[in-house]
Parts: sequence; structure tokens; C-alpha cells
Amino acid sequence: MKYTSPPPSVFQAHREQFILKMQPGCAAVFFSNDLVVTNGDGHYPFIQESNLYYLTGIDQEDTILFLFHDSPRPQFREVLFIRRTNQEIKIWEGEKLTKEQASAISGIETVMYTDEFENFFLTQVYLIQGFYLYFNEHDRNRLFYPTASHRFAYKLQQQFPALKIERAAPILYALRMIKSEEEIEQIKRAISITAQAFERVAKFVKPGVYEYEIEAEIIHEFIRNRSRRPAYEPIVASGANACVLHYIANNKQCKEGDLVLLDFGAEYGNYASDLTRTIPVNGKFTPRQKEVYMAVCRVFEYAKSLLIPGNQLETYTQEVGAFMQEELKQLGLLTEKDIQNASPSSPAYKKYFPHGVSHHLGLVTHDNSLRFTPFAPGMVLTCEPGIYIPEEGIGIRLENDILITENGPQDLMEMIPMHWEAIENLMNT
Repeated sequence: MKYTSPPPSVFQAHREQFILKMQPGCAAVFFSNDLVVTNGDGHYPFIQESNLYYLTGIDQEDTILFLFHDSPRPQFREVLFIRRTNQEIKIWEGEKLTKEQASAISGIETVMYTDEFENFFLTQVYLIQGFYLYFNEHDRNRLFYPTASHRFAYKLQQQFPALKIERAAPILYALRMIKSEEEIEQIKRAISITAQAFERVAKFVKPGVYEYEIEAEIIHEFIRNRSRRPAYEPIVASGANACVLHYIANNKQCKEGDLVLLDFGAEYGNYASDLTRTIPVNGKFTPRQKEVYMAVCRVFEYAKSLLIPGNQLETYTQEVGAFMQEELKQLGLLTEKDIQNASPSSPAYKKYFPHGVSHHLGLVTHDNSLRFTPFAPGMVLTCEPGIYIPEEGIGIRLENDILITENGPQDLMEMIPMHWEAIENLMNT
């Protein structure tokens, strides 16, 4: 394992919190992600289903978690199922977790093999009134992919139609928004790696390099520091490409006088980081670039100040939008008439700042959350205002990861240069 896993007490606490929210007489079943075939006999790199990891710490395919707190047999209240290994698997794929190792990671005493799950389930189902299952309910997800949970739900409905199916997602989303100290430490490790990658690329960028060369520097620094992969596909967007919010082609040459927007983050132990910086390709901002950059900085500082307990995402977004609108007026991009003529559903600032200000961060970059839940200590959110001016070929976004505390926002990326002078000094030393 490249990363150091949190202690089993972290995952035990997560299970205990989930169980407290379950209805009496119900069980819960969680499945690892499927291995997905690419072409022929190849498959995409395995990434664990984040809720299964959250509850067990197990980072291996063919894993199942069974929770039934009301079981009359204490040894069956928490059961972990892992892949049975053999000599052929050892030769071709290497060692898999033993029962003892899986128990030590998860804190679950009863560990069985995945091929034993079906028979085990049939011995337990008559005691159970309903099952909590997880389905992707992220409010921005528009793609349907049938998972092991879907297949299990279909089987339940066919064989045991009287059993209820309960939604695990609302419980998990509420729990996962509040990070433990150990989870925050994992995020900080991911951020530390991201910081090193930014310093590397800031010294590497110059006129003539290609966006993919910058991406290669980022990935190199990630892997050499025990990150297994980017938390999301890196954005390296020079010139007008920075006005494409999710630009990932990364195939253009960086030119003299342009800016390059860098949006990337390392994962560490399944936890994400998320950084955005916009830097001058030649190491020096033009007066107009600096003017827009400083406006984004002011919006960033204002938005960060609002990431406090009790605030709420919708209200926060509106407040930041109003502040941004004034900055856009000062830049000569909006007039008072533009603002007055805009509809409430599409405010004027959206022309130059079309995306949200913040999202939750954790085991997923756009972490699962409940949109209307007020901010509370232990939440980690990004803060990422931007101004995009296609007609000038300027796109500037700045983003840090912020921990909400009782004493105000804690910027977990404050050590990474952001001010324009710090950026220029870093690039030219």
C-alpha cells in the first residue's frame, strides 16, 4: 500500500454513527466498486467505492460489508467479506488481504470470503425487516451505471418482495460532511503533495512548453510522494483555454504573454485535495492580468470569510455573487444597467463567473453532501471564485481548501503562494 491508513477506530466510529441512524430490525449491505472492462481483457484502474472505504478502510475489489446491529448473534452484527485468494491470483496479481489483515484494518472481527456471502445472507434474511443500500444520489450526477447495489436490490425485490429497501445515501452524506481529525490529516497529506507539485510546475512553466508537459510534471510529483493518482483529471489551460471550465485536452503550447490556469489535486489514501492557481507563462503579469487577478483575490478573501458555522450554501453563493458583481463593475465588464436588467435566476455576474463558489471535499473531490445543511465545524469546502473574459483571452480562478471551525475558516492551503507578487517571486527564483 502506498499510503498509510488511519487506525481502525476511525472506521469503527463511522460504522457506529451509521448504525445509530438505522431503523430497528434493518440491516445494511455495502459493495465495492466493480472492475470495469476497457477493451479485450483490460480494465480501468480500480477505485474503491467511497462509502465502503468510509465504513471499513478496505481498499480492495470484491469486498462486501454486512451490518445488522439487531442480530441475536453478536458475531454477525458486523461481517466483512473479502476476496478469496489462491496460488494463481498470487502469481498474476500478487498478495490479497488475509482475513487477519482485513480485520486489523477495519476493526471488524468476523471476516469471511465473498463467495460465502450468498449462503450467509440466506441464513440471515428471515431475521431482517429491510435493507439499507447505497445508490448514487449526488445532486449533479446525470449518468446511470448499474452497480452491485442495484443488482442486489433487484434480487431482493424478486425473491423477497415484502422486504423494504431503505436509502443509505442521506445518512452517509450527513455523516461524511463532518470530518474527523484523522480524515483531516489525510486531506492535509494530499494537500502537502499538491503544494509540492505546484512549486515544481511554477518553476517549470515558461513560453514554449506544452500543457501536457506541465501535466506530466504534476503527475510525477504526485506519484513520487505516495499519491496513487490525481483526485480528478488535471486542468492545464493556457490562454483562452482557461475560459473552458473543465478543459482537460491539455495539448496546446503555452505562449508568451498568456496566463495558464492550473486546477489539480493529489489524492492520498482515497482523500482528495483541490487546488487552482493561475500564473503568467513568462513569470510576469501584465497590468490587465494583474487587475483581474487582484479582483479574484478580493472575492476569494470575502468568500472565505463567509465559510463559518451557520451559513448555508445557497445564501453564501448569493452573497459572493453580489460581491463579485461589484468587482466586475470596477473592471468595466458590467454596468449598473446590466445588473438591473438581469433576471434573479440568471444574475449579471454569471456572464463572467458562471460556476459555483464552493463544494464539499473529502473522499470525493465533489464530495457527497446535503445541499441545504448549514455549515458546521469539521466540514471541508473549497473556495474557488473565478473571472473568465473570453473576448480578452483571460481566465483566472483561485481555489483553496477550507476547514470550517468554531473559530472561523482555516485555510488548509495558506502555505501555497497565491498573491501575485508571491507567484512572480516563485517563478523567477
